[in-house]
Amino acid sequence: MSRISGIKKTVCHSNSFSILPKYGVDTPMEEELGLILEDTERWGLDIFKVAEFSNSHPLTAVSYKIFRNRELCKTFKIPSKTLINFLLNLEDHYLKVPYHNSSHAADVTQSVNVLLLMPALESVFTDLEVLAILFSAAIHDVDHPGVTNQYLINSSSELALMYNDESVLENHSLAVAFKLLQDEACNIFATLNKKQLLSLRKMAIDMVLATDMSKHMNLLADLKTMVETKKVSGSGMVLLDNYTERIQVLQNMVHCADLSNPTKPLDVYKQWVDLIMEEFFQQGDKERSQGMDISPMCDRHTATIEKSQVGFIDYIVHPLWETWGDLVHPDAQDILDTLEENRDWYQNMIPLSPSSSRQNVTEEPIKFQITLEEPEES
Repeated sequence: MSRISGIKKTVCHSNSFSILPKYGVDTPMEEELGLILEDTERWGLDIFKVAEFSNSHPLTAVSYKIFRNRELCKTFKIPSKTLINFLLNLEDHYLKVPYHNSSHAADVTQSVNVLLLMPALESVFTDLEVLAILFSAAIHDVDHPGVTNQYLINSSSELALMYNDESVLENHSLAVAFKLLQDEACNIFATLNKKQLLSLRKMAIDMVLATDMSKHMNLLADLKTMVETKKVSGSGMVLLDNYTERIQVLQNMVHCADLSNPTKPLDVYKQWVDLIMEEFFQQGDKERSQGMDISPMCDRHTATIEKSQVGFIDYIVHPLWETWGDLVHPDAQDILDTLEENRDWYQNMIPLSPSSSRQNVTEEPIKFQITLEEPEES
């Protein structure tokens, strides 16, 4: 129990390169990879193509490109060799599950990169905060086993025992990532001073723990309060006065990126839906075989995918993105427009039962594969 489960022996990948690869990965499709990575600052980058062109290392390729573009290696004196070692070892610790794999991590990291570039947030965050949020996005689901916190708790798993049933997956991902940094060849934070390191670690913990969907309602309530009282500069930039305000925006930025699939081009969004549903169905199969209650949306024999997506957008994704859009107005309008178009597409795909029509269907409450905490009284 004293050891962190899931940790593999780190590999010094850079020793195998005679010349460091241009995009951090060894691939026969370097030219194609370079072309698609030109879009790391554009919303809707097709991560599935990045995975194809990067020899199945999308997280390393995307993160390496972003770090180089933002000159974070120069600012924090991170050797390219160390960054590549860390990213490849981090990617090695993402499991080959349908959805919560390194492609999802790459997608969230790239989405955060675009959100940071919105004019309302331009120059708002320090270099250390930018480093912290990109690191947090990259690590946020590492060693995710493809099942939910509730499943881990209900099945009395070792991970649930280790983390006392509290944000099990999120706590575990943080532990794995910081453990990897203890290897000198992977320590991208070696040149940070003690104060910087403590600050970055606190921010990373606060951001990754906030990706636990049970925290969604509280996170959204805090964001709504901030929007109601937001202050902007003469040039329209959001003004954030203290750590509480700054970390709330950073937490919500990662959360928005984590829930950004429905805001992406429809063909990309549909691929993500197929993957998350397959992961849910595999969990449902486990629950069935173990005699457990099957979680919402996890029964491959009864789940209505289209209806669940509409409900997920209406009750979770749209309220979050609408509030984010108010914070950075008008920078997120195109994203909101795509979200609403995708919602309408799934609404139109909902099959009608034989004995009903659109006029007399009684909507059943949508059940989600998440447990939401009620917002705290302020």
